Amino acid sequence: MPKIKTHRGAAKRFKLTGTGKIKRRKSGLRHILTPKGTDRKRTLGKGVLVDKADVSNVRKMIPYA
Repeated sequence: MPKIKTHRGAAKRFKLTGTGKIKRRKSGLRHILTPKGTDRKRTLGKGVLVDKADVSNVRKMIPYA
C-alpha cells in the first residue's frame, strides 16, 4: 500500500502535544497591532488546542506527526 502524504501546510501550522492533542496558534497577531489592547495581544500569543469538531480532519492531514 502507498504511504499517505502529509499536508505540508498543516504540518507547519499544527503540533502534537505530549498527550497526543493537537495544538495551534491563534490568528490576528501579524500586523495592525496598534489598536489591539495589550491583554488581547498577550492572549493571542498563546497557543490553544484544536477544537473537538476539527480534530479528525487535522489528524488526516498530519498522519505521521
